[in-house]
Amino acid sequence: MQQAEHLKNFNSEFVAMLNARTLHYLAEVIRKGSVRRAAASLGVDATAISRRIKALEDDIGLQVCERTTYGMRATEAGELLLRHYQSRRTAEEAVMSRLDAMRGLHAGQVRIAVGEGFIADLIAAPLQSFLARHPGIALEVNMAGMQEAVQLLKGYDTDIALLYAPLHNSDLSAHVETRHPLHLIVSPSHALARSTHPLELADIQKYRLALMGNQFGMGLLISMLAQQEGVQLAPVLRTNSVAVSRQFVLSGAGVTFMPEITVQEDVQRGNLVVLPMRNPLLAGARAQIASLADRSLTVATQAFLDHLRRHMRFFREDAPQRHHMA
Repeated sequence: MQQAEHLKNFNSEFVAMLNARTLHYLAEVIRKGSVRRAAASLGVDATAISRRIKALEDDIGLQVCERTTYGMRATEAGELLLRHYQSRRTAEEAVMSRLDAMRGLHAGQVRIAVGEGFIADLIAAPLQSFLARHPGIALEVNMAGMQEAVQLLKGYDTDIALLYAPLHNSDLSAHVETRHPLHLIVSPSHALARSTHPLELADIQKYRLALMGNQFGMGLLISMLAQQEGVQLAPVLRTNSVAVSRQFVLSGAGVTFMPEITVQEDVQRGNLVVLPMRNPLLAGARAQIASLADRSLTVATQAFLDHLRRHMRFFREDAPQRHHMA
């Protein structure tokens, strides 16, 4: 905290004059974990990077990075400077994109981090229709679990992220949020398939279970609920793949948890059954399109976000209420 306060008290003109190249070098050193790797990535002499960072530290009177067993990491002062640099850079990109739009230029790039559970909905039509409408905009789609996607946002490595059941985070801004409860998914022949009332977590303890890892919103919710209710779960399968979990249930091997929309076509064909859970933690699970709170969106990114809001089933409306099986 003392380092941050020291920097906040600096003359604002000095902060505005901070050399963007030096901060870019610092960001790359932190990203790569070493000056040598940063130099190789940037095509710059390592001594030049070290010299610039040392000059920066001398100017502000604070250390901006330090060596650890895991590589170079930013100090509190370094993190503050990097946030300033990234915010300034993205604000400039947003301004330039708006100027381009005023000049009639319709180009740009949008990077999106997306969990596997959203992919079928995204690919079904929204992605193709956006590209057809905006041929000058290039999309970069990266698969990432909820927690990894949040880190990509914080690291300015993605513009927006589709998140399922994210934890509250004041660093993020949710542009769209819809309710999509986490349900138990079983095969039609499973013993629980004829249940007529919402289930408790204890009701499924004796059945073979597949669970996503805690780095995913679905897995984290179940872990939180198990701890809350004092239920010990022993999944026979842990996976980082929605497709593997789905196939596990389709094969009759056991049960898993997913929002209904992820397996909607299987449910409509009669291949899977959706069973609601009683606990409000699962019933209140939400999907979001999020970005970093202090980041200005480019025209291209805003256009893509608005398109997803209108055309993805996940974000057009809340999931229907399921109180019991019909």
